[in-house]
Amino acid sequence: MDRWLAGSQGHRLRRATEPLVVDLGYGAAPVTAVEMFSRLRSVHDDVEVVGIEIDPARVAAAEPLARPGLSFRQGGFELPLGGRRPVLVRAFNVLRQYGEDEYAGYWDEVLGRLAPGGLFVDGTCDEIGRRSSWVALDATGPVSLSISLRFGAFERPSDVAERLPKALIHRNVEGERIHAYLRALDRAWLDAAPLASFGNQQRWTAMCRTLKATGWPLLHGPSRWRLGEITVAWDAVRPG
Repeated sequence: MDRWLAGSQGHRLRRATEPLVVDLGYGAAPVTAVEMFSRLRSVHDDVEVVGIEIDPARVAAAEPLARPGLSFRQGGFELPLGGRRPVLVRAFNVLRQYGEDEYAGYWDEVLGRLAPGGLFVDGTCDEIGRRSSWVALDATGPVSLSISLRFGAFERPSDVAERLPKALIHRNVEGERIHAYLRALDRAWLDAAPLASFGNQQRWTAMCRTLKATGWPLLHGPSRWRLGEITVAWDAVRPG
């Protein structure tokens, strides 16, 4: 997901007067915050990343890795930044721990603290990042759903279903848009099976082309598809 932020969303950092980024709920170890800092520094030399965790012990454990531009502090969705507004906030494997009736409130809380033109990313992934998905939100609300899969680590694109964000994970049932989308991905993936001999990258790209040709509102093109990513407009998958 850092790759997606640095690529398709890098413009938000480049035009920001204060390129402040938050890794919200980085977990037991601050690895994700450190990796995010390294990746986004390639986009903007002055990027500042703040890792935020609710557990003070985790914050204390992360402190030895702090450096200019990378810091850690205790807090939650209120984003304790002294009134500063981040241009990007990432929360991975955080909201999945909450109830389905709670996530929208936390979305609103974070969106109310973003800088103008900012983005909040609520996502979920497996333990080593082979299967992941995320919802991107701006001041207007959710704008897209992205799926990113490691080639060779799945049989069908719908294998990501168990790693959908909280807003969608319980909606993968007949009659819901996300269910129809995953079925369309699977059909296009199976139809592209003859390209498997040329590699999964070619097969995945063909799948994406099929979805775009059949009317699914994909937001990015081949440069992202080749990486095992696909992003669709939120209205195409939003809960009914």
